[in-house]
Amino acid sequence: METTSVLLISLFFIFIAIAPTLSCDPSGSIVYHGTSFPIYTCSPPVTAPTGAKLTLNDFSKGGDGGDPFECDGQYHDNNELVVALSTGWYNSGSRCGSMITIAATNGASVMAKVVDECDSREGCNRDHGGQPPCLSNIVDGSPAVWNALGLDQGVGIVDVTWAMT
Repeated sequence: METTSVLLISLFFIFIAIAPTLSCDPSGSIVYHGTSFPIYTCSPPVTAPTGAKLTLNDFSKGGDGGDPFECDGQYHDNNELVVALSTGWYNSGSRCGSMITIAATNGASVMAKVVDECDSREGCNRDHGGQPPCLSNIVDGSPAVWNALGLDQGVGIVDVTWAMT
């Protein structure tokens, strides 16, 4: 009984110590045309797998992203399995070119290449195609990613998990 109590107390203090790192709170906001959008300098911790929101992005020239993509300075065909990660997960470009596995709640999964940052700090300007800043937990996928997962692109945002491959 005493060992169990000590273990529970220890676990409680460990949880208290790490609890602040289990989330990512906004670090401010941007106001654009009278609407306030949160900005983030972090993302939730990467676990295996990591819960996220999958959003739809047109990676082609003239698409949603604005400028060419951060990792390779190019645009990408929407038939390519490519993604952008929220600022914290993008980690200053350390995941550029990496493959991640994305799993949908329908049981389907796909591997996709990280080609860009879904900027959580800035937005609402030409560089970002007029888009607001991304939330801290976004995997922004091409239409090919959505198709491979068997998802309805009209939904626009779905729960997924992702992991480094």
